[in-house]
Amino acid sequence: MNKRIIAALLGAGALAVTTVTAGVQGADAASPHLTHLSGLHAQRVCATPAAGHAACMSKVLVNSKGAIPQATKPLSTALSPAQVRAAYGLNGTSGAGRTVAIVDAYGYPNLERDLTIYRNYYGMPACTTANHCLTIIDQNGGTSLPRTDVGWSQEQALDVDAVSATCPDCKILVVQAKSSSFANLGTAVNTAARTPGVVAISNSYGGGDAPDTTYGKYYNHPGIAVTASTGDNGYQGGSYPASSSYVTAVGGTTLKMTGSTRVGETVWSGAGSGCSTYNAAVAGSSTFGTGCAKRAMADVSAAADPNTGGLSVYAPTSTRSSTWSQYGGTSESSPIIASVYALAGGGYSNTTPYSHPGSLNDVVSGSNGPCPTSQWCNARAGWDGPTGLGTPNGTGAF
Repeated sequence: MNKRIIAALLGAGALAVTTVTAGVQGADAASPHLTHLSGLHAQRVCATPAAGHAACMSKVLVNSKGAIPQATKPLSTALSPAQVRAAYGLNGTSGAGRTVAIVDAYGYPNLERDLTIYRNYYGMPACTTANHCLTIIDQNGGTSLPRTDVGWSQEQALDVDAVSATCPDCKILVVQAKSSSFANLGTAVNTAARTPGVVAISNSYGGGDAPDTTYGKYYNHPGIAVTASTGDNGYQGGSYPASSSYVTAVGGTTLKMTGSTRVGETVWSGAGSGCSTYNAAVAGSSTFGTGCAKRAMADVSAAADPNTGGLSVYAPTSTRSSTWSQYGGTSESSPIIASVYALAGGGYSNTTPYSHPGSLNDVVSGSNGPCPTSQWCNARAGWDGPTGLGTPNGTGAF
């Protein structure tokens, strides 16, 4: 397209956009680089789950018509890998080839292509199936990959890009469940756990509170860090699997960066928090005044606000096309924390942060409330519901 025509369109306020409906053809190479995000808002990419199922916790910036603006380069407001690592004191750390597993529902045919575009842009080492850095399997460990779902494909793009950003030399295993039922997702988690080399498993999905007596068999993997998103709707009470006693429940923050400098971090208003009515408290949490009789969410947190602190992601807009975009939600924070566990190279336990709270950035302002008990929704010194004990400051707390 003629540059004058593009300039005229942008000057008139018109943006190239693409809907998230399957089958819509994108224009990856022809779209402008968007630098002005006025009028965009965050929209969830997965539908509300039915009973016994989970929804992914990813949000993406869209325009007033619910369409994702297309861009040939990362959005200027989106967090880059260098900013993620700088914000959380991770420069100089290495994953030493350890594997972070991603568990999601449904297929994503262009995952390897899109991940390659993302990593090439940011100058990361190749992570492909050919060099055995990337592995994609079905929930039983085979190659019969499930049907495509664009929303869950977008979730997977966020997850693998977040792992890449946080731990560029980690290997990535993607296990695709055939549906979003807890039975199928749980089967995928068990498959990930028995795969050699896996040290952390990220679960960026959730449903209502549920008992470990029903689903805990899927998430109880001593020696492996299992992380789970607490949700994107503020204080709502327990959300499984984040409300499981076996996982690290990951809340969300609004992270503000100026270049490579972390200038502030507050509660993201959408970060999920609450108390489980079923499951036992995490060992070590009892001295932190959670106010919960049983398991409290969250344990720790990381960037999740899709507007301020959303991650730069190269993700699908249809079954055929992908574009640069800005994603957030606690689907962003869960794979970040899983990757920090991998960087730490330690014992991989959800009790470890409670023994090392001084090695975290304590988030002391912001709210996701209202709620019945202040610390469940309001930031404070020490533990609070939306951000747990805080965000990574190096790997010492993991």
